[in-house]
Amino acid sequence: MKSLKKVTLNFNNMMKERLGSQGIGINDIKKLNQKIKQAIKNIKQKREDGLLGFMYLPYDLKVRDEIKKVAELVQNKYENVVVLGIGGSALGTIALRNALKHPFYNMLPSEKRKTPKLFVMDNVDPEVASGLFDVIDLKKSVINIITKSGATAETVAFMKILWKKLIDKAGKNKLKEHIIITTDKEKGELRKIANTFGFISFVVPGNVGGRFSVLSPVGLFPLACIGINIDDLLKGAAYMDTICSNDNIWKNPAYIRAILHYISDIKFGRKITVMMPYSNALKDIADWFAQLWAESLGKKYSVQGKVVYKGLTPVKALGATDQHSQVQLYIEGPFDKVITFIKIDKFRSDITMPANFQEFDSISYLSNKKMSALLNAEQIATEMALAKNQRPSMTITLPEISEWTLGQLIYMLEVETAFIGELYNINAFDQPGVELGKILTYAFMGRKGYKDKLKQIKISKGIKKFII
Repeated sequence: MKSLKKVTLNFNNMMKERLGSQGIGINDIKKLNQKIKQAIKNIKQKREDGLLGFMYLPYDLKVRDEIKKVAELVQNKYENVVVLGIGGSALGTIALRNALKHPFYNMLPSEKRKTPKLFVMDNVDPEVASGLFDVIDLKKSVINIITKSGATAETVAFMKILWKKLIDKAGKNKLKEHIIITTDKEKGELRKIANTFGFISFVVPGNVGGRFSVLSPVGLFPLACIGINIDDLLKGAAYMDTICSNDNIWKNPAYIRAILHYISDIKFGRKITVMMPYSNALKDIADWFAQLWAESLGKKYSVQGKVVYKGLTPVKALGATDQHSQVQLYIEGPFDKVITFIKIDKFRSDITMPANFQEFDSISYLSNKKMSALLNAEQIATEMALAKNQRPSMTITLPEISEWTLGQLIYMLEVETAFIGELYNINAFDQPGVELGKILTYAFMGRKGYKDKLKQIKISKGIKKFII
């Protein structure tokens, strides 16, 4: 057990003792005692009922072993892994790839990289799609097609293109060697295709939504293909599960974060959640979290069907870069934000600044200092400046960037999201708001059975004077 390398949470800068009238008091939390107890009870019951599938993922060792076996075959045979997926089928993979691998991983020579390049195609931008074929040889690539429904428009669009190109390059009889599918166990067109062609396939558990699926085959398989230690990733998540199963909210970082965000909203009207890692490696964790937070919490209806219009808006920032763009707003703008910093104690590599330009006091003070020291000093300085101006923030500290700590971080944020959904009395696991856009897209693109949907909605080109 790597218990000394524990991800920690410091929420002093949320509290009344630090922020005065803009801070949360112990009594604010005590007033929610019954609601908190009910939320804890609900989480336990839903877990027991198998409704919170993401909580089981760290313990599914059979699937882990299947993934590792196939990943080893891929590593020995292919130069490229191409993931076709969008949203929850892509963001977690991108975030963990960028966190755990070399910052220029795909550009490294093969002898340094040691494992295949990874390309995640998560949009239908035609220029990006065309560009992919300029840099990969399809004969040396494996394609991982990921969609739980089996019909995600963006994913199947890319699949159609790659399918034809693979046949043109290698022949139809070679498709089985180049395509691996991740989809529902039984339902959907992609499952039918996998069964028809005998493709290797993985299952997205039915009780795991896309945005909670990074620790399922959705994320684990492509990550294992590029040499990420999925054993430690799952062990880190399991370790955080033991911490986040504690009913004592003062010992449970996921629960207390959810409670603090909830009070910040209902008492202070703070509806913007900023995630600001002080590490380029963790930049895309903020992207992944944005989907988790927005899609889970942005709801029109309560679980009883009452119109409530709930939600907190995620904003991503990067330290120290966004000190020079967004922090001015955070310190002097509206009191409508809660900021989460992510800080790294020990970076995997570091550089000491040389003792040159000694004649300039405004430069020489950095001599013989490490870059990590400067970055962390800027984080602490920003945190203190915000607190001085009564702006709330929390700091998550990772002792290092590793599979062990990232597993903890991912799992903690997922539990937090589930718990705050209970506090808001909403369903944090559906996304009805995206369905109309999907339906209209199908109609515009001529999908059978959807043409009449356009007639149900008044389509207008707009008033001419409002178009410049």
